[in-house]
Amino acid sequence: MSSEAGVTRRGVIAAAAGSVALVGTSTALAACGTDSPAGDAGTVAPITVDAGVVPVGSAAIVEFVVVSQPTAGNFKAFSAICTHQQCLVSQVLYDRIICTCHQSVYSAADGSVVSGPAPRPLYELTVTQSGDVLTIT
Repeated sequence: MSSEAGVTRRGVIAAAAGSVALVGTSTALAACGTDSPAGDAGTVAPITVDAGVVPVGSAAIVEFVVVSQPTAGNFKAFSAICTHQQCLVSQVLYDRIICTCHQSVYSAADGSVVSGPAPRPLYELTVTQSGDVLTIT
C-alpha cells in the first residue's frame, strides 16, 4: 500500500491489533462481572445431549458445555469456558480437554487443571439422565 493514499500497512495492522485487544478485553471484563467462578458458566440453560455421543473415557464439546464419561454410565458436565481468560475450550484429546487459546489442559474425568495457565478447574454443571438423554443444567 502506498502512504500517499493516507493508509499504510503499519496503520492497518495496528488498528486490527487494537480491535482484537479491545474485543478480548471487553469479553474478559464481561465475564469477570458475574459471581460465577467461570464467568457466565453458572447460568447455562438446560442443554440435552444424546448419551451415545459421549465416548467412554473421554468427552464431547456440545454448545457451551463439555460432557464427559470417565467410566461407562458415569457422566459429568463442565462449562466450556476456560478459567484462564474465558476462551471456549475447543478440543478433546483422549481424556484431556484443551483450550487452544493459551494451552490450558483439563482432565475430562473431573475438570481439574492438568497443565497450563488456568488457575481453577472448569466449572462443574449438573447432569441428569433419562434413558439415553442427558440434561445439563
